[in-house]
Amino acid sequence: MSAEIKSHLIDLLTESLARVAPQSPASMIALERPKQAAHGDWACNVAMQLAKQLKRNPRELAQALIAGLPDSPWLDRAELAGPGFINLRLTPAAKLNAVRRVLAVGTAYGRADAGRGQPFLVEFVSANPTGPLHVGHGRQAALGDAISALLEAQGWKVAREFYYNDAGAQIDNLALSVQARARAQRGAATSFPESGYHGDYIREIAAEYLAQGGDPGDLAAVRIFAVAALRREQDEDLKAFGVKFDNYYLESSLYADGKVAATVSALIASGKTYAQDGALWLKTTDYGDDKDRVMRKSDGSHTYFVPDVAYHLSKWQRGFAHAVNVQGSDHHGTVARVRAGLQALNAVTGAGIPPDYPAYVLHKMVTVMKGGEEVKLSKRAGSYVSVRDLIDEAGRDAVRFFLVSRKADTEFVFDINLAKSQTEDNPVYYVQYAHARICSVLAQSGADPQSLRIGELAPLVLARELALAQRLGEFPQVLAEAAREFTPHLVVFYLRELAAEFHSYYNAERVLVADEGLKLARLALILAVRQVLQNGLALLGVSAPEKM
Repeated sequence: MSAEIKSHLIDLLTESLARVAPQSPASMIALERPKQAAHGDWACNVAMQLAKQLKRNPRELAQALIAGLPDSPWLDRAELAGPGFINLRLTPAAKLNAVRRVLAVGTAYGRADAGRGQPFLVEFVSANPTGPLHVGHGRQAALGDAISALLEAQGWKVAREFYYNDAGAQIDNLALSVQARARAQRGAATSFPESGYHGDYIREIAAEYLAQGGDPGDLAAVRIFAVAALRREQDEDLKAFGVKFDNYYLESSLYADGKVAATVSALIASGKTYAQDGALWLKTTDYGDDKDRVMRKSDGSHTYFVPDVAYHLSKWQRGFAHAVNVQGSDHHGTVARVRAGLQALNAVTGAGIPPDYPAYVLHKMVTVMKGGEEVKLSKRAGSYVSVRDLIDEAGRDAVRFFLVSRKADTEFVFDINLAKSQTEDNPVYYVQYAHARICSVLAQSGADPQSLRIGELAPLVLARELALAQRLGEFPQVLAEAAREFTPHLVVFYLRELAAEFHSYYNAERVLVADEGLKLARLALILAVRQVLQNGLALLGVSAPEKM
């Protein structure tokens, strides 16, 4: 039920409480959905909460509150239940109010202004430029983009950011790998690096480097070329996935701009570091970590969390007081270290960074199945399945829908055969088919959508119709929770439920009936369903086809 209806019911109860027990706080009034539909649309236990304080029998107090409720066109009746529950039943007009609201605001339905235009940085994918994006990166891309869209729908000014780890040992290994392949292609005897990257893409980069006149003996030039080539490829993968970023931030820039050195100096000044065994350590245990961490190794190089701290300090300094990182669960250990580093910096910088900054969404692995067997690798990628392979196999819509269809911290099995099937077992097909079905009925009717938006809904009296209308009313609250908790799977669950209720209604009742008033009311109802399906799919980056 819509927030508007819920707020109205709370106002009715507040007015009654002011009459029955004026000294009691209205803030105690809360509504819950009964576990069984037979118990009404909403339930309130305020009488049980206040009974002891007021020294009154809870059932007697509940009955008094029911008697004191003002008349309302949206409240059918209130009933006493159990030890003092107040069960509230809504009128059909209240349930159909959501339909009118959807038709009135269209694509804006479900949106809110909780963020009030404040900046919010969403960092996701952030893959090392050492190979094609794998399906784990695909899950990050789908999650991050959907979270970004949800936050935008709640009024935040979102910036999507990709952090390139273009410094460190993995880039060295990339350069050595490409160099070895280039030398081999020139016919020179060479050994492949022990920690090198395999897969046909390394050979392709090496061939392209040579074709452009590159010198395989110039490791620095090989490095620059290889990173640029893979950044271009990753950009193409993301484009194929329909994901765009506002900012690209290079790890190498943190060193070039002196931010890493400045961060280390500030941490030393904070008094939270110490030297031991030739290394520099940070007292991360002071901030809840299970052990202190090395910042600078005995050879003078920094451990990977140091640039991470510098990077997140830059987020704060760039004005992003709200930020969330979408990363693989293998980054779990990074959370405590980055937050500890930022807290230690507070003492020196006076930044005032909260202890839970930034927020994190850590996702688990994706297993790809085809024909009942696990797909373990791609010849071109070498040791894993690339997101491009998955898109080429199953299509962008299915990949994006599937990869956000479960809570991020649960492992997910992507069944290619299911994703390609045109059956109700395929959730994305099931939802899209509901939308296409409605488009077909509306086209067949020849009705003007504008006239349907202001038409009469009173003929809608069937239980299925009212339930469908109620489901539409839940959409804004689903979006608000999904944005607040960074859980886009809630939108998937909602769309599947809405599609199921529509299909059930469509299979049970004819829409294009002889009764003109009833026909137009039913067309208005399904037009509203189509709009909400469009709005929800758009937030997930999934299309809403008119024909299937």
